[in-house]
Amino acid sequence: MSEKVENPLGTKPLGRLLFSLAVPAIVANVVNALYNIVDQIFIGRGVGKLGNAATSISFPLTTVCLALGLMIGLGASSGFSLELGRKNEEKARKIAGTAFGSLLICGVIIVILVRLFLKPMLIFFGSTDNILPYAEEYAGITSFGIPFLLFSMGANPLVRADRAPILSMMSILVGSIVNTILDPIFIFVYHWGMAGAAWATVIGQVIGAIILFAYIPKFKSVKFKLKDFIPGIKWLWVILKLGFNSFIFQFSMLIVQIIMNNVLNTYGEKSIYGADTPIAVAGIVTKINVIFISLIIGLINGAQPICGYNYGAKKYGRVRHTVRLFMTAAMIISVECWLAFELFPKPILMIFGSQEDALYFEFAVRFMRIFLFFNFVNGIQICSATFFPSIGKAAKGAILSFAKQVVLLIPLLLILPVFMGLDGVMFAQPITDLVTVIMSLLFLWHEFRHMPKTDEA
Repeated sequence: MSEKVENPLGTKPLGRLLFSLAVPAIVANVVNALYNIVDQIFIGRGVGKLGNAATSISFPLTTVCLALGLMIGLGASSGFSLELGRKNEEKARKIAGTAFGSLLICGVIIVILVRLFLKPMLIFFGSTDNILPYAEEYAGITSFGIPFLLFSMGANPLVRADRAPILSMMSILVGSIVNTILDPIFIFVYHWGMAGAAWATVIGQVIGAIILFAYIPKFKSVKFKLKDFIPGIKWLWVILKLGFNSFIFQFSMLIVQIIMNNVLNTYGEKSIYGADTPIAVAGIVTKINVIFISLIIGLINGAQPICGYNYGAKKYGRVRHTVRLFMTAAMIISVECWLAFELFPKPILMIFGSQEDALYFEFAVRFMRIFLFFNFVNGIQICSATFFPSIGKAAKGAILSFAKQVVLLIPLLLILPVFMGLDGVMFAQPITDLVTVIMSLLFLWHEFRHMPKTDEA
């Protein structure tokens, strides 16, 4: 008998269960997002605008880790939860073991490639001549943390799926606290500038990854064998299929970041602001938005094991109830963040450094208000794109992510600036947000219309 007691994911009251899983996931995601934001705050105050712009140019490297890490981690956690719901513990173990092994291999490969092609990468990412030395210093050092960041990204969803959300949260929280403590020491006490912020980030990432690695032998749902960590093609295919939506979302964000930096560089040169200011502002606003996205992703990550397990166990009533709960919470979070972004843009922007240039804040405030205008409904789209893979329907989630970033946003970023200059970059995002929210609602309506109304034994 594989389980003597029914898994709490299938029996515990949903409100309390979602709260217990989502709150640690939200904290972990937000704290994880703060890694780069904390760097940007201290760099803005200790180095200046060019330092902030350098972190924006370097950010695509972090997005690469997010794309691969979340594809493997969320894909594996979906498969892990589905197989546990079906009482297939051996398959669940194989999926998780393959994920851990794949994360370590990918991390080593990426850091080698980054070390070999760092400068051309940064130029391709949209760096100007003024920004490049700062970006090279920062990205060159943070590249050493890539294997640890990638492992943390992928291991966290699996640890949460094993019903250890507190440990998942603590791994990121401890790493972030270390980073936050070391940043001002390295930048302002030792005067290491960009290098100080970079080394603080790497040390925090290493500590967070070690905590997660130490948990692997303590998994509650399965007990690993050493051979489980050798990636199996069969299990890797399951992971990639279920996690492809996350990869599409993050990888398309990488393309968006690169295109946006280059468009801002091109059209900024033709404006009164110059190229460096728009790149710095866009980077800051994007990272402010990452906090909102992290809140929503944390919420849906907490719901994902519940939806996956109960869908696998054919307890469709619990799936429906869970979706109602996390969608309501997502709307509340979305509206609250939107109000903050629209009502208090300048105080938020000033956290990243008080620039004396009046044109800087003129552009920054306008950019933030327009760029994030439809955030009050954005939680629906983010939740929908992640919900579908959790019930084994990764194609629908991938379509939503692909449509948002590739079909809509990228063409708008390329076309609108031709007619509107820098304003085209600002308006591309809210137009995309509105269209994809409508698509998400249609997808959800279709799914629940065809989902069985009653549970199956």
